[in-house]
Amino acid sequence: MKIANCPRCKSDQITKSGIVKDRQRFLCKSCRYYFSVEKEGKSIDPYYVVKALQLHIEGVTYREIERILGVSHVSVMNWVKKYRIKAPENYEYRPTYKVYTHLELITFMSNPQQLKNAGMMVTELGDKYMVIKWERLRSG
Repeated sequence: MKIANCPRCKSDQITKSGIVKDRQRFLCKSCRYYFSVEKEGKSIDPYYVVKALQLHIEGVTYREIERILGVSHVSVMNWVKKYRIKAPENYEYRPTYKVYTHLELITFMSNPQQLKNAGMMVTELGDKYMVIKWERLRSG
């Protein structure tokens, strides 16, 4: 990262001067001013962060979240760690999910058999809808 000028005196005589709070610190050789700049990089819309965390809590794996939302599974892991999200450990139910168009969702929801003996959550994904359904694990 090349910083063009000092924010105080506009001099281009600057040098790196350590790291403070995970950000590079700089020193202006002309006016002796210390400063740091915001990290440049690609930012992800907070909508996807929230959706990824919701899906994680519902028991969807990191790789599945990557396929559904199109964000890296590593980013999802980092968000889970950053926000200290813990998915509940409940082995009696197993979540499954399907992605539907609007018409497919209407058909799915109009079938009473689909709604029996299961918990369900519907979430919007752009122009599609994802249904997460919790089904009892069957033994035997």
